[in-house]
Amino acid sequence: MAEVINMPRLSDTMEEGTVAAWLKKVGDKIEEGDILAEIETDKATMEFESFNEGTLLHIGIQEGETAKVDTLLAIIGEEGEDISEYLNENTSVTSSTVEMSSDSENKEDGVVQSNNEEPQELPEGVIVVTMPRLSDTMEEGTVATWSKKVGDTVDEGDILAEIETDKATMEFESFQSGTLLYVGLQEGDSAKVDSLLAIIGPKGTDVSSIAKNFKTADTTSETKKVDAPKKEETSKPEAKKAAAVTSSAVEKSQSSTTKSNGRVFVSPLAKKIAEEKGINLSQVNGSGENGRIVKRDIENFTPAAQSASVGKFVPTGQEDFDEVSNSNMRKAIAKNLAKSKFTAPHYYLNVEFDMENAMAFRVQYNSIPDTKISYNDMIVKACALALKEHPQVNSQWFDDRMQLNNHVHIGVAVAVTDGLLVPVVKFANEQSLTQIGAAVKEFAGKARNKKLGLDEMEGSTFTISNLGMFGIDSFTSIINQPNSAILSVGNIVEKPVVKNGQIVVGNTMKLCLACDHRTVDGVTGAQFLQTLKGYIENPVTMLV
Repeated sequence: MAEVINMPRLSDTMEEGTVAAWLKKVGDKIEEGDILAEIETDKATMEFESFNEGTLLHIGIQEGETAKVDTLLAIIGEEGEDISEYLNENTSVTSSTVEMSSDSENKEDGVVQSNNEEPQELPEGVIVVTMPRLSDTMEEGTVATWSKKVGDTVDEGDILAEIETDKATMEFESFQSGTLLYVGLQEGDSAKVDSLLAIIGPKGTDVSSIAKNFKTADTTSETKKVDAPKKEETSKPEAKKAAAVTSSAVEKSQSSTTKSNGRVFVSPLAKKIAEEKGINLSQVNGSGENGRIVKRDIENFTPAAQSASVGKFVPTGQEDFDEVSNSNMRKAIAKNLAKSKFTAPHYYLNVEFDMENAMAFRVQYNSIPDTKISYNDMIVKACALALKEHPQVNSQWFDDRMQLNNHVHIGVAVAVTDGLLVPVVKFANEQSLTQIGAAVKEFAGKARNKKLGLDEMEGSTFTISNLGMFGIDSFTSIINQPNSAILSVGNIVEKPVVKNGQIVVGNTMKLCLACDHRTVDGVTGAQFLQTLKGYIENPVTMLV
């Protein structure tokens, strides 16, 4: 069955888009993840990828043409499929588009559609702010933190909140000035793109009816709340019955408020202090909102007092666990890596390099004033030079062709709290060791502070994952598609080695190259590693 593709909303303020270029033409085969077109928004020109597979049957907006968000962009389906009903019955194809377009126009005119389908006029100066689409694949967002609270004055350009997308946590700035009158999502809450996020307007304006009646195309009824403990309703018969139980049962009841479905709700600071003091959180009653354990509960907790109040010995070794909802980043990592592992036929090539010359080279290089490079910087540079000699390892797979990249953009995996980010060192073969070192250091800092831009994580042609600094000798990695290979780098190990027929003390490093067999044959991968070995074991050649 044919799939209708509409003009996407690629930025939080985007109302219309212009097709800068089509990368596919009618009749072409489309795979999920293929780039369909380049679309110019109000902020940048971005690649728009397909979430469907099939044949491109129709293009609704030609290159250079501009259309509103949700206007018919393309139709994808089975080859030869009749799509006349979609084109002839334009109202059925674009009914949601028409509704959203009118919604959009209504918002511009100070009108918002309510749940009872009656247009509701917005008071003068009141602006409804919805969940923005901060990445091209974002379907929902989570409010990580609010930078403003209800009642605060908001100026244009102020950071309203930090929004967690499927790729990163990004600052979301206000494009309006006024007072923050209403917050539709609390910290930790998730919602679909275009759901009600906040309302800004003149101080003192009553917006309760606007918030109550707000409606989007996705409907806010699908909004999910993450990690929010449920309040117990005291009006229920069970709650009334609980008031008559013994003190021991009361303790259990209070504990169950804190432990909803086996989950302990505790602030990060309280959890840290509890771990330091060796306190079992299941024995602590929370005094925070919804029974959450907070700092004062840990500081005031005494095991003896707890035992005395219960009237019996509190057993230790009780089974306990914490549940953490999967972040959008974690979900995206799981989806992308699972797709890579089960669609790209991986194979692995393992090598061990002599690092004596590399170690001596690094010491000499770092003796230059204000110069500091790492082994990882040397590996990035060596890989970049080797990839120029072996473009097939620097390639991408498509059903009808293979793209051999002449440019070398190396992704460097960086571990962060929520998962893994891969900032990209662009044109790495053209950069010096110190330039690569500075770029990687800057990217790592931005990644850990959640400040990486989307453009800094896109376009890699090869990836390096280095766990050597964590003492890992060897490991394998999953290819970061659309790359054709990824290099896993282990620790430098001092060990006995044989040189010139004699056993001596040496230093070696193990590496593993994971290759996509569709693009990189075994011999091709081996030849790349031979070239890489030459640069690593004789690093002065990287400077020639």
